[in-house]
Amino acid sequence: MQRDLRRTLAVSEDGRDPEWVDQLAHGTDRGYLPADGAVWSVHSHVATVIGGIRALLMQALHPGAMAGVAEHSNYRSDPLARLSGTIRWMMTVTFADTAGARRVCEYVRHLHEPVVGDFEGPRGEHLRYSANDASLARWVHVAFADSFLAVHLAYGPRGDARTAGFADRYVDEWAIAGTLMGAAEPPRSRAELDAYIDDLTASGVLRCDERTREVVHFLRKPPLAPSLGFGYQVLFRAAVATLRPEHRRMLGLEHRGGTVVRWTTRPLLALVRCLLAGESGSARAARARHARLDAEGR
Repeated sequence: MQRDLRRTLAVSEDGRDPEWVDQLAHGTDRGYLPADGAVWSVHSHVATVIGGIRALLMQALHPGAMAGVAEHSNYRSDPLARLSGTIRWMMTVTFADTAGARRVCEYVRHLHEPVVGDFEGPRGEHLRYSANDASLARWVHVAFADSFLAVHLAYGPRGDARTAGFADRYVDEWAIAGTLMGAAEPPRSRAELDAYIDDLTASGVLRCDERTREVVHFLRKPPLAPSLGFGYQVLFRAAVATLRPEHRRMLGLEHRGGTVVRWTTRPLLALVRCLLAGESGSARAARARHARLDAEGR
């Protein structure tokens, strides 16, 4: 089980961190995000595993984003490659120095250049999409931010959920990721984030079509190792439980047994954290860089 988990989450099977994680210990500054900030707290916690599932469900509600995934992604044949790339991008932006964060975003934007095509708008109109379009990049950014925050507040350290202003700080800090990815006006507060999602929902931009249903079907039961099957179902239900009711209805998902979900999710996350050897390797590498800069008086 441990080997399967580490492979799935892009951690090498021999227990050592991937080379890109080790590189986070290098660099000439502390990066865009403070070590005592909200983003480090959220992205260091193992609940990000659930946040990733929720973010994909959220992104699936936008037909432009879905068209790009359906027409240009190999998620069905090689889902771990896409997962690995997303993890690397998120952790690098969070924990690398500023040059490393800019570099990984430039690389992803370069990969996105050929991801263009057509989709149907909310009134049946013909629309063009581009993965690097500022408005579409904004939606993808918001889906990530909303998901990681919602999951952290539900299943992360209880102290964060009770700390005044924590959600606003997370949204404000993580806006740098949206800016680096070319997103148009990434939200800077929880209220701005919620208002943007509410507007897209009310306007009919977000909706469920055949491509959305394919992604939901895939996420319900992805091709994981048998040893991970039961645990994944717990995490999937935990992700669904944090979705807005209107989005659950659009996705055709039901939320049942809320108490059972809470009772099973936290112990499972504790087990996952244990199997992954505690704190994120990315956070450890970044702390080592900070310690070196401190010793050098920088």
